Amino acid sequence: MPRTNVATPVATESMSEPAMMTGAQMLVECLKQEGVDLIFGYPGGAVLPIYDVLYDAGIEHVLTRHEQGAIHAAQGYARATGRVGVVLATSGPGATNLVTGITDAYMDSTPLVVLTGQVPTTMIGRDAFQEADVIGITMPITKHNYQVRNAADIPRIVREAFHIASTGRPGPVLIDIPKDVSTQTAPYVRQDSVSIRGYNPTTEPHPMGIERLAEAISRAKKPVLYVGGGIILAEASEYLVTFARQARIPVVSTLMGLGSFPQDDELFLGMLGMHGTYAANKAVFECDLLIACGVRFDDRVTGKLERFSPKSKKAHIDIDPAEIGKNVAVDIPIVGDVGRALQALIEKAPVPDSANWLQTVRQWVKDYPLEYKSEEGVLKPQQVIDLIQEATQGKAIVTTEVGQHQMWAAHFYKPAAPRSFITSGGLGTMGFGFPAAMGAQLARPNETVICIAGDASFQMNIQELQTVAERNIPVKVMIINNYYLGMVRQWQELFYEKRYSESAIGQPDFVKVAEAFGVKGMRATTPEEAKEAIQIALAHPGPVLVDFSVAEEENVFPMVPPGAGNDEMVGGRWED
Repeated sequence: MPRTNVATPVATESMSEPAMMTGAQMLVECLKQEGVDLIFGYPGGAVLPIYDVLYDAGIEHVLTRHEQGAIHAAQGYARATGRVGVVLATSGPGATNLVTGITDAYMDSTPLVVLTGQVPTTMIGRDAFQEADVIGITMPITKHNYQVRNAADIPRIVREAFHIASTGRPGPVLIDIPKDVSTQTAPYVRQDSVSIRGYNPTTEPHPMGIERLAEAISRAKKPVLYVGGGIILAEASEYLVTFARQARIPVVSTLMGLGSFPQDDELFLGMLGMHGTYAANKAVFECDLLIACGVRFDDRVTGKLERFSPKSKKAHIDIDPAEIGKNVAVDIPIVGDVGRALQALIEKAPVPDSANWLQTVRQWVKDYPLEYKSEEGVLKPQQVIDLIQEATQGKAIVTTEVGQHQMWAAHFYKPAAPRSFITSGGLGTMGFGFPAAMGAQLARPNETVICIAGDASFQMNIQELQTVAERNIPVKVMIINNYYLGMVRQWQELFYEKRYSESAIGQPDFVKVAEAFGVKGMRATTPEEAKEAIQIALAHPGPVLVDFSVAEEENVFPMVPPGAGNDEMVGGRWED
């Protein structure tokens, strides 16, 4: 990915004299040109010139109560739509408060343009008030970043930023704007095209790679399609479904890939990896051909690398050449858009001789379902997710925070479409889900949006209750409340002799807190109360918080212990 500002785009200029504009005016005009209709942000001194222009610019601005809330909301917007999310923050602490969200977006390939203010150019490097080297800080966690030194460069830089963020493997691009550049006047020359030397992502897969893969599929007896978030980013779900059904190949998904393939399809084996299903992990372990599509062989998927799919020939389709062979050696590398690769495979129409294999994997699904034990009068966390699934039929947009509830949501909520299960995968950011739900709801106002949260995660950005109340954003927050840092407690139970060091977390009365912000709050402690609360919440026209008091020491199973192979699951009834 490009790391330095070496672009030389072609400018398009009308026959009339270019209009004179301030840097702030140019920035807002460029955002309009990119089709931006919504920005999330938080003002401060270094960006006041920009906010002054935004005041009557016709672009909606959502004032969150923390910059981290703003960037996670922009992520939710981007993930729910596929469009570039935009966030704006001031210099110094405003910019550094964005760092977690930028990293999260980088890890999960979310297209963002991040706008930060900076102290005047004459003060840079002098430890001025609210100065931070945001370029140096964010270089490892952005696809590219810029610091504008001349207002006349703004049209070019903004055009490039949106192009880089949204093409190839998507990701965050940061533009740092010193305050004096915002007020500087220069001719505005509109940029309608972009040409960046050294940045030309390969989208068309090489025919030879497709040919080799088609031949390998034809010869396979036990093939598996291993799919991830790249399928959703490439809008390739339709091609995946067509190809899998045409070739009769079972499908396993990463956490980020959930929603890319119908979970009620007989070919779907579930999520694989640390908390994957028995059928998914067993199939990957036993297969003779693993076809990886839009994935990065994350450690939470592979477990111990030496034991990951040891019997298979491996093919990897990905638009980012840096991911090919990074973690796992592959036999058939294919760089390009995964949708185009699947289209090419559909045309080749390879069909493996895998009838016996399909019968075997279906039996694993039947014999080893995801399950939990019900107890009279006790509300189980899995049961809450089941009730949400029952009430929505998978047709809501669900965001999650991070922890046990995230895995239960992945197990028991079955999204009916792509871009309807939004979670923090690579970075695992607590505090992501609630603001991401705000962004998704604003992006898709006619959809039901539910945030499944943990009691600890929700407190990370609890202040955004003010944002949803003020704007009447009808997000439904479902807190799976076990009074612990649940995943930390689970690891302490299993691997640290139940020494619960700092994992029991005190908390406020969430219902009272919600009501104090002007949000409808409810509590449920039994399955009957939970079902009723979900129905009431979904029928309510505004934001709602429901606090589900669940069994405190329930664990997420199956589980692959750290350092183990996926064939060494705990609680998955793995066969010898």
